[in-house]
Amino acid sequence: MSYALNIQQANAVLDEIRKDYTVFAPKRFPKQGRYSDTDIIRYAEISRFEDIVWDTKSDYPAKEVLTPIQQAIFYFTEDEYRESKGPKKPYLVLARPCDIAAQHVQQKIYAGNGGYTDVYYERVRKLVRFAMMECNGGDDTCFCVSMGTNRTDDYSLALKFSSEGVKVQVTDDDFTGYFKECPKAKYTPSFVEENELKVTVPDLDNAEVRKALKTHPMWNEYNSRCISCGACTVACSTCTCFTTRDVIYGDNPEVGERRRVTSSCQIEGFDQMAGQKEMRSTAAARMRFKVLHKFHDYKARFGDSHMCVGCGRCMHRCPEFISIAATVNKMSRAVEEIKAGMAEG
Repeated sequence: MSYALNIQQANAVLDEIRKDYTVFAPKRFPKQGRYSDTDIIRYAEISRFEDIVWDTKSDYPAKEVLTPIQQAIFYFTEDEYRESKGPKKPYLVLARPCDIAAQHVQQKIYAGNGGYTDVYYERVRKLVRFAMMECNGGDDTCFCVSMGTNRTDDYSLALKFSSEGVKVQVTDDDFTGYFKECPKAKYTPSFVEENELKVTVPDLDNAEVRKALKTHPMWNEYNSRCISCGACTVACSTCTCFTTRDVIYGDNPEVGERRRVTSSCQIEGFDQMAGQKEMRSTAAARMRFKVLHKFHDYKARFGDSHMCVGCGRCMHRCPEFISIAATVNKMSRAVEEIKAGMAEG
């Protein structure tokens, strides 16, 4: 069933939904951007229709709702520890198709990783319902069509926003009651069919090709371009790297909490081992690892899709203007060059 709501009606429905759900959506935070007098858009709890930023891509992904940048995992004293508590109410998350696809990726990593389930992720994920925000086509950094993440059927509600209000398609019976007084309308959600930016992911099934690609000179440019800040992975819809940190309360070193804190494989020292040995000691090696992980290793392990969903947020956040799309296309050309050399040899 579908409905057409003006802003007043949308706020009335939102008020009813919020009695049963905590509702998250892209929200603008004025004057909190990277540069002076700039805003930032990130996911946060909303209380009214006007809070929702529906016409601009958020700077940070929906994953922050399920896996915050910092979260307490347990509290400790001298004698005992207590696990942190999960949310009491279910979540309704307003997200575009690519962000919903990203949670399918994270689900496999957190809940299907060699039989181990991450309880801190799973206790939140099982409470999440999605309201799919119809995408306006994205911007010049989006390439969801190339990654096959421009469509989804994993949603309880589909939403098409305008300055006058919102059209809603209800696909989950649990939400039908919230709209019983709303005017009905004909609405079928549409999806992005083409992006301005297109990416060609190379076939890396051949082990010899992968080995040659790892030593290809294309990676060397990142030693001078990438500053290893990790901004790309914090803004990524699917990255899951983290570290842990103890926060001490007051002067007693035996009372505090252990937090899980977002980290990045792109930061120098992240993979440091005993004896200060690093597996990837250069920016080029770290970039190569990230790109091959997202565009080969993840799919080789889980079998259905690549890890990248083409949201393009990493390109927005990179202070050196490194484009993951350009990097993958460059990698595709390098693979063709390698295969041509093998054929001639």
